[in-house]
Amino acid sequence: MAKQVVLNIESLYTSTSTAKLSELDSYINKARELAGEGNDVIITGAAPVWLYLKIAHALHGKARKLIYRSPVTGDVVIFDHSPD
Repeated sequence: MAKQVVLNIESLYTSTSTAKLSELDSYINKARELAGEGNDVIITGAAPVWLYLKIAHALHGKARKLIYRSPVTGDVVIFDHSPD
């Protein structure tokens, strides 16, 4: 059974008030570390679209399922590689 991990993208750049392209590699590394291997990952939080896209790409093949969660849209499945 996969574990569910909620990843607040905004928490990746808490040291600054704005996400910076120059720090992209560190954001990706931290997101991959927090996501773990083979888990169902929910990404949420205030962040620029480019950061969401890069994190989603970085987690493909690492997460079993990736879900975007927003108060506006609710849960949106980005990909689902579960064998069910």
